Formats: sequence, structure tokens, C-alpha cells
Amino acid sequence: MKRTKQFPRLISFTAGILLLTAACSRPPAPIHEPTRRTVETSGGQTLTGRVVRVADGDTITVLDSSNTQHRIRLEGIDAPESHQAFGTQSKKNLSDMVFDKDVTVIYQKTDQYGRLVGKLVLDGKDINLEQVKTGMAWHYKDYEREQAVADRELYARAEDEARAARRGLWQDADLVEPSSFRKEEKRERQDAR
Repeated sequence: MKRTKQFPRLISFTAGILLLTAACSRPPAPIHEPTRRTVETSGGQTLTGRVVRVADGDTITVLDSSNTQHRIRLEGIDAPESHQAFGTQSKKNLSDMVFDKDVTVIYQKTDQYGRLVGKLVLDGKDINLEQVKTGMAWHYKDYEREQAVADRELYARAEDEARAARRGLWQDADLVEPSSFRKEEKRERQDAR
């Protein structure tokens, strides 16, 4: 009688061992390899995610599906620095368009600060170009050779139109391009030492 009571326990124990052995012999679960989702597209790669920060009129942070943050420098434009005339307006304009929205970034390079440099696209619209059209950024001619020819022409024309219409920063008679503003600030810091 004692053996009969132990038999169901033995079967349960054996079944448990078999299940454990089967579970241990499975291949490991796949590891999430890329921290950014990238796909080759016409010479560039794409990253999709939600805009979680707007630093200024040409720099944002995107959070991808694996919860990795990517700093993005908008290609082909140069927006006023935060403490420069129209810096606050430029940042607000960009923020109103993209903050807390899902975007696609088409990029080809990383800059000296580790930021991806690319075109920001929202619902099929080139946001970099929109910053220029609204007069909230310059077409960054120092780096125009890195742009596709079609984009280079669009951005240059958009800047000309914004300037002629005196939109945004083009209302200011004493404009200083951000690149010149940065150089002057650097020179002043060095002189102060």
C-alpha cells in the first residue's frame, strides 16, 4: 500500500524533471541587438522615435522603441543660439511642431559632439525646411555640400523667400548668423582668461 501512495508522487517528480530538462534545452531568447532601428534609405539611415526634448531651434532628443535617447542636430539649418535674438522663438517654433510626436530622422553622419545629423520628418513634412520657411533658421551654407542637391536648392529658396517677406528673424535689422555668434562668444571667453 505504501508503494501505491508514492507512485503518483514519483510520476509528478519525473514529469517535473522532464519539463525542467526540456526548458533548459531550449535556445536562449533573442537579444535585442540594435539600440536604434535603422534602415538604409537612399544613402542614409532612418531612426524613428518620439521627440522628448527640444534643446534649441536645431537640436532635439528622440527616444526610440528600445528607450534609447538620440541627440539629433537638424541637417542643413542653423538656428539662433538660445541666448541670441530669436533663439527662444526658434526653439518654441520647433517645439510646437514636433515635441512629444513620433518622427523619422534620415541621417548619414554623426557630428563632433556625438549627435546624429539628419533631416527630421513628421507626417511626410521636412521639419528642417519648415524652420527655414518660417524664418526661424538660416540655411546652413557652410554644410550645404552635405545635403542632397534638391534639398540644398529648396532650403536656399526658402531662406530667400522668408528674408524677402521679413518672416521671423528676418525682421531684425542687426542679424548675426549663429556660426558668427558662436565664434564671437568663443573669442570673448578666450580673451576673458
